[in-house]
Amino acid sequence: MQRYPEQDLLASLFKHLSDMNNTTIKNYLVLILCSLTITSCDRDFEEINVNPSKPTATFMAALFNGVVESLQLTWNGQFYVDNEILYPATQLGALIGNDWSNTALGIDAIWENYYHSLKNIRELEDRFDNYSGSQEELLNVRAMTKILLAYKTFTITDLFGDIPFFDAGKGNQDLKYLKPKYDDQESIYKFLLQELQWAVENIDLNGVSSEGLPLYSFESYDALLNSDMSRWIKFANALRLRYAMRMVEVDEFFAAPIISEIIDNNSPVIEEGEDVVLRPVSLGYTKESTHWSFREHKNLRMGSTVWSAMQGDSTDRDPRLPIFFDVNNAGAWAPYPNALPTGTAQPVEGGIPYGGQRDGGYAIRGIENKYSSFQYYLIRDENDIPEILMTAAEVRFHKAEAILRGIGTIQNKNLADTEYTLGISQSLKFWNSEVQNCEIWEPKVTISNTEIFSYPVAPAVSLSNNNFDLNLIYTQKWLHYFRQPREAFALARRTGRTPREGDALRYNRLKYPASEANYNTENYQAQVAKMGGDLNEVKMWWQE
Repeated sequence: MQRYPEQDLLASLFKHLSDMNNTTIKNYLVLILCSLTITSCDRDFEEINVNPSKPTATFMAALFNGVVESLQLTWNGQFYVDNEILYPATQLGALIGNDWSNTALGIDAIWENYYHSLKNIRELEDRFDNYSGSQEELLNVRAMTKILLAYKTFTITDLFGDIPFFDAGKGNQDLKYLKPKYDDQESIYKFLLQELQWAVENIDLNGVSSEGLPLYSFESYDALLNSDMSRWIKFANALRLRYAMRMVEVDEFFAAPIISEIIDNNSPVIEEGEDVVLRPVSLGYTKESTHWSFREHKNLRMGSTVWSAMQGDSTDRDPRLPIFFDVNNAGAWAPYPNALPTGTAQPVEGGIPYGGQRDGGYAIRGIENKYSSFQYYLIRDENDIPEILMTAAEVRFHKAEAILRGIGTIQNKNLADTEYTLGISQSLKFWNSEVQNCEIWEPKVTISNTEIFSYPVAPAVSLSNNNFDLNLIYTQKWLHYFRQPREAFALARRTGRTPREGDALRYNRLKYPASEANYNTENYQAQVAKMGGDLNEVKMWWQE
């Protein structure tokens, strides 16, 4: 974290006055000190954050870039939440043992990541509001900020439910906001969807104000979409579609017009090749966290649920299988059971399928590695394999579901089949491209054009040949989310119809971090009382 001389000066001053009894003075010193520490983390983003010729613009751009940087998944969040909770919950993976019970570390990391970045966003909002020029000049950068706020907030509220939001992140503006109240998820959802609509309607592709002045721009400091405002519009519309579909079971009246606008009006959304991802080599950082989380966790394997869904025992095997998973030490596909019959002993499994020794010998998995692990190169790569925010394939699957169900648009099975088929094809192309562009992946797995063309219409997965079974759409969306377990978790909770073995999913949310009980006590206690307990079983607002 970058530290500035002013911070050291104020810290020294505060220490000198620490014995004073004047509480007001101490409070305001804390407020000033906090405001100066709202700088973005500069690790691996140094070049983007430096522009000595435009110091004011650079600081605002650095704040924005700090929010982009915060989109990276945290180390402990991946280890303790994604790997230990979400993969087994969604059955996109199977656990060979529950050895990591301290999930609070992952929950803390996710919570802190969000609220740290929210401070940056609130600071940007405050600077926008107090901008000395015309507000029209800020249309594009304000819209970009709203879109990132929506993405991050949707993600966090879908893990926890109700969260502090409307007053949160403003403690540096007024001390009364240091302990923000909790806001209900429904209000947050509807507010963010309206903010996304504002962004879509107000982004100016020409970049020139009505007075002929250039709009304020973050230019090259936009490390996500390179200030391509047409792509920001597409990203915003794709988010609107995702979250309108997520809430449609409980408030179709609110969600349907959004879906209608995007589908019937053919609003611009992410298309093939326009996927929104965080690619380390492009953003100038090294993604060490994913390999670490698998190497140290050790317990994830390919489960029997996903094996069956990928046509493991069929000649129509899913071509993504060797991209997602590895064979075992004997060179065979071997799924670990997601659900064991009552009284059945858990199979013994071990080995070192995620150990770094495989860099020098890919076949070295350890003699105890009897079950298929996640594909080593997929989680080992630090430069080319991205963290995924939104893909064209996901958009296609959302459209297919809405059209097949007639939500916000006229029900049309043939059109739904077209979108579904395109969704699968684009998913195959996406994953194939990631393999081909990964420098360390050798030998490369290749999905041929023939497979891309033939797989969506194979008997086992064809939507039209299976009486337009909605479950097929959910299955393909679930598979495509393989490296987005938080999205797969939302899909499983919303529909209850993703592939599953054994008992129904009852795990619905993460518990709030201990810091809320300790430091935001009154609001935390009120929220827990409202929910009937800070329990994993409490449902999201959008769950039926």
